[in-house]
Amino acid sequence: MDKRADVFAPLAQVDQRITDLLEKVLEPGSLREACIYAVVGGGKRVRPMLCWHACVAVGGDGSRTLDVGAALELIHAFSLVHDDLPALDDDDLRRGKPTLHRYAGEAMAILAGDALLSAAFGVVTDAPMIPAATRLMLVRRLAAATCSMVQGQVHDTLGGMELESLEPRARLETIHRAKTGALIHAACVMGAACAPEALPASVDAVDEYGRAVGLLFQIVDDILDVEQPESVAGKRTGKDAEAGKVTYPVVLGLAGAKAAAAATLESALGCLKILGPRAEGLADLANLIARRTH
Repeated sequence: MDKRADVFAPLAQVDQRITDLLEKVLEPGSLREACIYAVVGGGKRVRPMLCWHACVAVGGDGSRTLDVGAALELIHAFSLVHDDLPALDDDDLRRGKPTLHRYAGEAMAILAGDALLSAAFGVVTDAPMIPAATRLMLVRRLAAATCSMVQGQVHDTLGGMELESLEPRARLETIHRAKTGALIHAACVMGAACAPEALPASVDAVDEYGRAVGLLFQIVDDILDVEQPESVAGKRTGKDAEAGKVTYPVVLGLAGAKAAAAATLESALGCLKILGPRAEGLADLANLIARRTH
């Protein structure tokens, strides 16, 4: 069986839920159209897939995570729309098509990002399949991860005195665990929380897996920025070097970065051993993240 097809089997449900939510909550039409352009019809949906399979891994029904996974994807899309703006990364290409500010204008891109961010929390608050007490915890977790993501972007883009005393690799890991890892980690923890009778040991295993796979995603991203042409990546590559950013290939060399990715993948997979066959989806996702080309 095609592992990728198997692990992404819920993708159609996730995409339909995202589309339904955007059409339901956003007005006027120009704002809704801009948000749909930014979210629908592109992207790997790694975060909602992690959320779904984390729930399954601890004994739950993945369909319970549809709203939570959609909210995670809205937050992710908000971050991309704003990161692409001229004041930050100033990118023209995202997911193989013009970035939102190139397509709809800078003002609409800012407002669409604001709308996606705000809508995400309403989606979790109103999630019909999740008990009220769990929804409150999920909103808190999503808020914390979003703040961490923004903090990591500040350090990555603008620097900051707080990290200057750290060695380059420790500083790099701190930035990556916040900028990219926090939302991926949250996707795993939030998915496990959607399983009503999950055992604490199972939730802990998914928690540790989420930390590892979140870091793995960004290490691979750093490698792809060096190795992949724009036509494959679907976005401008080589920009980290142009901006003088500290990345894994810069700190460890390309071979060292690949070794770090392999070690982090092994760590992520090791966390899943106590979960048995139920965690196969999470294991497949980790391997796909490690092998991705864009």
